[in-house]
Amino acid sequence: MSPAPPGSALATGAVRPAATLAVTAAATALTTVAYTAPTASLAATAQAAHLGASGRTWILTGTLVGISALLLTTGSSADDHGRKRVFTFGVLLFAAAEALAALAPGGAVYLAARVLLGVASAAVLAPALGLISHAHPAGPDRIRALGTWGAAVGLGIAVGPVYGALVQQWAGWRAVSGGLAVVSAAVAACAAAWLTESRADRPRALDPYGVLTLTTGTALLIAGLAEGRSGWGRPVVVVLLAGGVLLLAAFALVEAKVREPMLDLALFRDPGFIAATGGALFTGLSLVGFMSYLPTLLQGVLGLSGLAAGGVLAIWSGLSVLSALQARRLATHVSATTQVALGLLICGLGEGGLYGLTPDASWLRLTPGLAVAGIGSGVLNAALARLAVSSVPAHRAAMGSGANNTSRYIGSALGVAVTVAVAGSARPTTSGPEAAAHALATGTDRAVLVAAALCLIGAALTLTTRTPEPRPQPTPPVPEHATTQ
Repeated sequence: MSPAPPGSALATGAVRPAATLAVTAAATALTTVAYTAPTASLAATAQAAHLGASGRTWILTGTLVGISALLLTTGSSADDHGRKRVFTFGVLLFAAAEALAALAPGGAVYLAARVLLGVASAAVLAPALGLISHAHPAGPDRIRALGTWGAAVGLGIAVGPVYGALVQQWAGWRAVSGGLAVVSAAVAACAAAWLTESRADRPRALDPYGVLTLTTGTALLIAGLAEGRSGWGRPVVVVLLAGGVLLLAAFALVEAKVREPMLDLALFRDPGFIAATGGALFTGLSLVGFMSYLPTLLQGVLGLSGLAAGGVLAIWSGLSVLSALQARRLATHVSATTQVALGLLICGLGEGGLYGLTPDASWLRLTPGLAVAGIGSGVLNAALARLAVSSVPAHRAAMGSGANNTSRYIGSALGVAVTVAVAGSARPTTSGPEAAAHALATGTDRAVLVAAALCLIGAALTLTTRTPEPRPQPTPPVPEHATTQ
């Protein structure tokens, strides 16, 4: 094997493109299943685990804290010390966290397990795109693989609420985590056996102050957004949010000063990197945040069961799977940046179609809007994966994935907070469940308009970063007599 050029990725062992894609896509789907599984049965899970209203909020937020705080750190570590190593460790930790959640003696341990689950998910998500990009050369094959990875994100979101509600109903809340622990242990075994190790040819020095300021600042920011749902003026909320913002500002200063930063701020001069991180932020803010809370709104307005609400959400997420798998066909016609803007525009139109929900309406009324938003989501997921890899040097692919997903999950936390605040802004004029449902319907309409507007703003801002981008060319056929060196 010839020496790798400077800045390239070193690999050991035979590369198995199909196996790499299957393992990384399966693990990615597991992370989104685990995150969304409680959404359709949040009240029942919180009650069974003896958690109050605040604990119910932290079932989802705890995972977000772990994911967002460590995505960029695990991405940089994977590039420097081995993507397979970090990824496999992440899947094993994922299995351990789900086992801990299944065996938790009480609510506090269960919530701690959800935070640990977020940490494990970060170690899975950040190296995934680096592993895929190393196994699939630039061109149509990589675009197809990244579209499949984007479909796995939607698949997990589609399966999660339905799986969680079904298992919760039939076997209890512990079985939800127990089943995921078993499956993730099997995926970890496949990762150890099938993945090829790859890393940058020259690892960077440790950036301890960057790690400390980023992880602590992100954790405080998301905790403040979660606690703010119960009142934004409370001292604890102000302290958490202010601390998070200050520490993230300190992170930027640290990265500008250190010789080998975890996140090279010069990347923000690249329009592609700006489009990748900004598009991911608006995806979380305008789409993931709203859709994460939609099952709760459907239960409150339409009186649906958790299982039925999860099934309605699956219209959106299921179509996003099909759309992401077909999004590769756009690659030869539009740039990835334009595809992000197009995806956000379609999602905004679809979310706007959800306006006008009333307590006496049928869930079928939501189908057209969810279908349109689902198609846009698939286009968006595939394009963001493509930009996350192409906007950074090849040897920093996992870092690019970490930065992209960090923006998405911070946006998601902010999006949920905005959705909860806006949906709860309408007050019933009289007492009784019917008046409460009508007030929630009014609040839901407001949240729909806010989410749709944010999608359109994100699309417009993404277009401002657009630059000419070479279209991918078909991979030339390999002569039959060619051999691998």
